[in-house]
Amino acid sequence: MVEIPAKIVMELRRVTGLGMMECKKALQEAEGVIEKAEELLRIKSGARANKAADRVTAEGIIGGFVAADGKKAALVEVNCETDFVARNDDFIHFSRQLAQTVTEKNPASVDALSALPLENGSVESIRQELVQKIGENLSVRRFAYRETPCRIVQYLHGGGRIGVMVELEGDEAAGKDIALHIAASVAGTRPVCISKDQVPQDLIAKERAIFEAQAAESGKPADIVAKMVDGRIAKYLAEITLLGQPFVKNPDETVEQYLKSKNAKVLSFELFVVGEGIEKRKDDFAAEVAAMTKT
Repeated sequence: MVEIPAKIVMELRRVTGLGMMECKKALQEAEGVIEKAEELLRIKSGARANKAADRVTAEGIIGGFVAADGKKAALVEVNCETDFVARNDDFIHFSRQLAQTVTEKNPASVDALSALPLENGSVESIRQELVQKIGENLSVRRFAYRETPCRIVQYLHGGGRIGVMVELEGDEAAGKDIALHIAASVAGTRPVCISKDQVPQDLIAKERAIFEAQAAESGKPADIVAKMVDGRIAKYLAEITLLGQPFVKNPDETVEQYLKSKNAKVLSFELFVVGEGIEKRKDDFAAEVAAMTKT
């Protein structure tokens, strides 16, 4: 039997939300390949993997800035070690300055941004000064820039823990509603794209294979299984596309229906969640790991 490190089991538990022992058994069956184990768990339990809320593990803030004409904007994620520092006025000001700098200069990378002038030095020198002043390590992790002939709307939620940027044609108020909807999706299913025709075919193929395996276990005839799978795919596409989702302010209509009622169209969107994908030790796993290693 393949020996599975506790770290890998914990990672699978984090992305699936299932128990440690269940994750360990799946990894053993998958010979330690976490992606294969995740698919096995989904087939057996119907678990939905990779919920964004489960991946929010580091501290920091999303800084945002929109140009006065609404045609250029940026989001910047700046990380720190504690939530206390994330609420520090100097830290918040730094994040906003960075978002404005990205909007005005459109640097090619984080390294390029770090070299740009800021106040009486550079972005990097100001970052270093803040590290000395605050007493925590600070890092500029990523940014997103948008420029459009139409309009860009931003929404920052939770003191900057979630940042959304929406490029659209039409009413600004509609854009703000859509940005709010996308921010709220972090607690459920995040849209991966705007419409069904934009969903990558390999992603659909992967989900179809999982649904087919789940449906096959029902023991129903092949034609019924095929209809079940088609229905699941249609539901899946509605869940992961912005236009197909129930609108957060009125779940009786879809986002697509809401936009049509406002004569508006979303051209693109960006969603940042502080710390998404960054590993951080969770002490509440200790007891589970200890119990697992004794079996």
